[in-house]
Amino acid sequence: MPSPNIRVVNAVMALPEGDTKLSPLAVRTATACIAAPGVLVIAYFGSPFFDILIALMALILAFEWNRLCGGRPFWLGLGLIYIAVPCWALLFLRSDGTSGSTNIYWLLAVVWSADTGAYAFGRLIGGAKLAPVISPNKTWAGLMGGIGMAGLTGALASLVIESKDFLALAGWSAVIGAITQMGDLGESWVKRYFGAKDMGAILPGHGGLFDRVDGLLVAAVAVALIETFDMGLILTWM
Repeated sequence: MPSPNIRVVNAVMALPEGDTKLSPLAVRTATACIAAPGVLVIAYFGSPFFDILIALMALILAFEWNRLCGGRPFWLGLGLIYIAVPCWALLFLRSDGTSGSTNIYWLLAVVWSADTGAYAFGRLIGGAKLAPVISPNKTWAGLMGGIGMAGLTGALASLVIESKDFLALAGWSAVIGAITQMGDLGESWVKRYFGAKDMGAILPGHGGLFDRVDGLLVAAVAVALIETFDMGLILTWM
């Protein structure tokens, strides 16, 4: 049976010549279906493959950031922190020999579900704008939907890994979901400040790599801080 990735590619290639222009959502979905499995496999095997992936990500992010800010010293310094700290956090979370891959899988699942929930609920419900000056498309319904989906993902994860504290994992997942949305909003503010729509065009349907991982960068730092201070609420998997 062909893999989901192959089916996506075949479906695109099978379109009639006049119908090859896909909707933005279809392009976003196809890109995610192709890229996500590779990221998960690399995260599973860990170092050195995961280290190389993060280094490559950092280089692309640095290129996009420099292109956006035009080489201005203050913004370059800010970008160095903005990129380096989250990349360290991701490497730190994966370095745990016992639960490193689980840490990354859970983090990615929460971030992706928060993004998906925010997009879906925002489109379906609409309503009051969250920050119309910064990002006109974001709504309060989307924020709540993203937080709810992240919490649900945490609840499901607690069942899969047989966590000792169902409510803590679900609750903290919801918090990370909210932080993810704030990271997305922060990147939107930076883009609006520089008058840019996207950070780049490396990912079809998503814009630049920054546009895809903005929430993940902030969420990774938050989770790394929680583990660093050993609060023992999220990453006690056994």
